[in-house]
Amino acid sequence: MSISHIRLNMGYWKERVDLAAAFRWTERLNYHEGVANHFSLAINEDGTKFLMNPNQSHFARIKASDIIEIDANDPETLSGPNAPDPTAWGLHGSIHRRCPHARCAMHVHSIHATVLASLKDSRLPPIDQNCAAFYDRYVIDDEYGGLAFEDEGERCAAMLQDPQKRVMIMGNHGVLIIGANVGDTFNRLYYFERAAETYIRALQTGQQLKVLSHEVASKVADQLDTFAEQDQRHFEELKAILDEEGCNYSQ
Repeated sequence: MSISHIRLNMGYWKERVDLAAAFRWTERLNYHEGVANHFSLAINEDGTKFLMNPNQSHFARIKASDIIEIDANDPETLSGPNAPDPTAWGLHGSIHRRCPHARCAMHVHSIHATVLASLKDSRLPPIDQNCAAFYDRYVIDDEYGGLAFEDEGERCAAMLQDPQKRVMIMGNHGVLIIGANVGDTFNRLYYFERAAETYIRALQTGQQLKVLSHEVASKVADQLDTFAEQDQRHFEELKAILDEEGCNYSQ
């Protein structure tokens, strides 16, 4: 079947291509967890229908045509071909039902964010510009209750009602990032992992941390929130690298 024929028979092709690129870069950056973890992207106004990676597929191999369409209000979705596992359904379905501002959601167990989530104090102090970008922009879930089946997913979604809180540090678990689109969300995922790495490495020195003041950290976070087009330009460059390499992500 030709690529042009696939495009004609699959809706939301650009969105599928963007998600596929995000999966490929997540694997390259070693943020992935084998065939676990999930990304989703809402495709209707209230967010109850969304795109997601097929069950148990490695991020390094996912193509645009592999991505499946989910209806968060239809439990029969779980019986369809390549249906997501119950934890993906529970977490992402709950978020898209409860948080319409979360157009895209990315959940990973990236190393440094997960180390942060494993600390008794999982706060990310503003010790540099990347850390300050997330100042007062995250929530910490300290009530990990096991795999993210539907009840656990609903509990997590209830913590993301404030549109300004676009990162959930999932205690004893990993990190969940939400955003307006794939580029916005992936950019936030990338910089949160960078920020967490800086903080964890700073702790490893055993030296006293130099933490920015509330005023400065707030100013930086506000400035970066309005830094025009940086997220989209970053993501388009990542796609351009894949294209130049002849990667088949967009098939």
